[in-house]
Amino acid sequence: MKIKKIKTHELEKCYSISPLTYHGAEYMLVAAEKVNKCLLFDLDGNLKETVWEGPGGTMTMVQLPGRDGEFLATHKFYSPNDSKEAKIILASPKGKDDWEIKTLVDLPFVHRFDILTSGGVNYLIACALKSGHEYKDDWSNPGKIWVCELPEDLSTIHEDNQLQLTPLKDGLLKNHGYCRVEEKDGVWAAVAADNGIFKVVPPANKGGEWTVETLTEDAASDMTFADFDGDGELEMLVMAPFHGNEIKIYKKVNGTYECIHKFDKDYEFAHAIWGAELFGKGVAILGHRKGERDLMVCTYNGDGYVMETLDHDVGPANVRCYKKGDKYGLVSTNREIDEIAFYEIEGL
Repeated sequence: MKIKKIKTHELEKCYSISPLTYHGAEYMLVAAEKVNKCLLFDLDGNLKETVWEGPGGTMTMVQLPGRDGEFLATHKFYSPNDSKEAKIILASPKGKDDWEIKTLVDLPFVHRFDILTSGGVNYLIACALKSGHEYKDDWSNPGKIWVCELPEDLSTIHEDNQLQLTPLKDGLLKNHGYCRVEEKDGVWAAVAADNGIFKVVPPANKGGEWTVETLTEDAASDMTFADFDGDGELEMLVMAPFHGNEIKIYKKVNGTYECIHKFDKDYEFAHAIWGAELFGKGVAILGHRKGERDLMVCTYNGDGYVMETLDHDVGPANVRCYKKGDKYGLVSTNREIDEIAFYEIEGL
């Protein structure tokens, strides 16, 4: 793959990325892991607004469906050892560099969340890395998956009248990975933990039940999906174990995901991950935060799976591909060098 770095910005401990539709145009939000800013960029990488100066601790951001510029985000998740005060907030634009922030729900150790729309209803799914914490590196209280129906009107939801979440699944040790999967028959969520990878499906109709299915019992940190080999079925690329150094490919064999390829190289602190279809081909953009700290792309060349370095010694925390007119763009939060980097993808 050929890419060109077109714009960079400095943001200490830059971390999360999310697209945002605002005033009829497409933008990218980037926020920091530690106490720092959330910034709004156009797709060419130009800074347009500062959404907040703090408190940061932003692991996830998701636009509220059907709302102009409004989005949900995590605040105060600073690390696995400093997230007791983590929460999900709503950010609403009031003017340039003027955004209203209000709490929707306090949820200690909330790491990933999403809004899944099914049967015309918006559902919140929130994944807590752990459920309690008494000392550094305490994993004695496994995480949970929390869910609720998201009200159409959030004006009455605030610090003193918070969303009421229901635990869907518990006992998830190091509940770290999340990926939204959109298929012809609907949307679902993949959730990764030391216990394995789980397929979480929202109710088909209002008032219905959520379902949870185990895809694999292998420990996983993150995963994404792409049709790498072009056979019409999604393969699953997995980073393992928690913040680990292995990258593997799983494929459905007789309806069950089996590991069909493991890269020989160690990718220390593998973390950034995004599956996409680019130029008609399934790919995954990846990054790891220690060792060589590379930004990479995984593709299938007909004979096997190939890993290629796109940028070296940058330490990506998260990545995101997007369409930009007739071109493709890529934004990477190169956390280990405090760099927000925008790239153009020139071809495979």
